[in-house]
Amino acid sequence: MQISSDDLPRQLASGLKPLYVVYGDALLLAIEAADSIRNAARAAGYSERETFVAEQHFKWAELKNSAQSLSLFADRKVIDLRIPTGKPGVEGGQALQDYVANMSPDILTLITLPRLDKTAQKSQWFTALERQGVMVTADDISRNALPGWIAGRLRRQEQSANKDTLEFLADRCEGNLLAAFQEVQKLALLFPAGELSFDQVKDAVMDVARYDIFKLSEAMLSGNPERFVRILDGLRAEGTATVLVLWTISEDIRTLGKVLQAVQRGGSIDGALRDARVWGPRQGLIGNAARRFKFPHVERGMQQAARLDKTIKGLRQGDVWDELLQLGMRFARQTGRAAG
Repeated sequence: MQISSDDLPRQLASGLKPLYVVYGDALLLAIEAADSIRNAARAAGYSERETFVAEQHFKWAELKNSAQSLSLFADRKVIDLRIPTGKPGVEGGQALQDYVANMSPDILTLITLPRLDKTAQKSQWFTALERQGVMVTADDISRNALPGWIAGRLRRQEQSANKDTLEFLADRCEGNLLAAFQEVQKLALLFPAGELSFDQVKDAVMDVARYDIFKLSEAMLSGNPERFVRILDGLRAEGTATVLVLWTISEDIRTLGKVLQAVQRGGSIDGALRDARVWGPRQGLIGNAARRFKFPHVERGMQQAARLDKTIKGLRQGDVWDELLQLGMRFARQTGRAAG
């Protein structure tokens, strides 16, 4: 069974399962999910807990030994296994398969993992966990979903805000979920229950966005010029190297060009994306951009990026940050298939 961290409270209320696996890249959500599971187990009479951290040289036999022994003072216990790398290795993978095949009804096992790639999720040890346990995903909250997530957190403390205020909060906390959580908690301390005004939130909330260079390219490809400008300004303020910003933007422009060239030769966009090895969220971004642009527009963008590379290297004069803005806005502003 696979559920999101938001669905976990309902699942726990319906009855505890012997195995829970929490995995994902949102540290806050993963911590909250693991805490919820441990608290529910404690309330259900699991009075003992043993914690293992499977790092290098971890003895996997300890996991089996723990499952086979209970203290004199506990009828049931929690085994809390943490695998920080998400890579148990050959020995660990087999140990996990053996372990979940012989779980005791008196033991609740909680396994926490980081975000896993597709190869890891198709491994034998991971599929064995899936068959036997509740898989709780703790994925990071995207920018589009962040206002709704903030609204949900405000509801928990009997507060609310209108759409514009939620968008403002999301802009200030984008890419930093823990900071968003802390800012929402701060609003509960500062103001009573009820609807918060924009001015209240604006005065109270710090700008805690952590600008992500890959989100800059995401804003560009999705046609969101306001977000592109905001992230670019943030990267500049944080002192991000211009060569890194250009590389990130250029990589996606070149990939978009490859896809469009393949389409020109009679291929499909989906096939071109596979051939260009575009996977995950980037597949949707590049695919949608490929439907908006024609190759000549992209080709001119690549030429502009080449000139900008010379500017960064000191081979031509120019304002690097201004040219980065112009390059990104060439794609972020463009909507419609007429781009040529």
